[in-house]
Amino acid sequence: MIALDLTEKRFGPTQVLGALRLEVARGEVLGIEGPSGTGKSTLLRILAGVDTRFEGKMQAPSRRAMVFQEPVLMPWRRVIDNLTIPTGASEDEAEHWLCRVGLSGYGAHWPGQLSLGQARRVGLARAFASRPELLILDEPFVSLDAERVDDLLELTARLISETQPAVVLASHAVRELDRLATRRAVLAGRPARLTAL
Repeated sequence: MIALDLTEKRFGPTQVLGALRLEVARGEVLGIEGPSGTGKSTLLRILAGVDTRFEGKMQAPSRRAMVFQEPVLMPWRRVIDNLTIPTGASEDEAEHWLCRVGLSGYGAHWPGQLSLGQARRVGLARAFASRPELLILDEPFVSLDAERVDDLLELTARLISETQPAVVLASHAVRELDRLATRRAVLAGRPARLTAL
């Protein structure tokens, strides 16, 4: 379970997020949509614990993982190291998750040898290798073609179903929200506030 009771989030004098409440239980997927620039990524960074400069209270599990808009891999480390170093997973565990995302045998590759779709699969494997109680997805399929998005959607849905974390997904793509979200909300306004759908 994650519970956020936000009073406000500012960047200097600019208030980006207004008062909002958010709760997501284990096994739920909250899909958040809204116009670009309204603060979706800012909200997700707060939930991930990356941004702690906000007014309000948050109750969150210790095991959290985030899949960013870009894969954010360490280019100077092999694929296997990109899983084991940030998550603490063993090489066997990392290989298991690479296999689960369709990248069996790719552990010795370098990130520069991967296509964008493969790099996104590594990012997904890394997130699940940390065995998160809270999984945060920030437009994880952006800039992929429709066929690759469909494949990754099915894979992500299957892994979420099996591992049952609480999930918060931000996306502009209706089909991604339709496929993954168990409930939805809109983040809009200036400052932005969350409205359930």
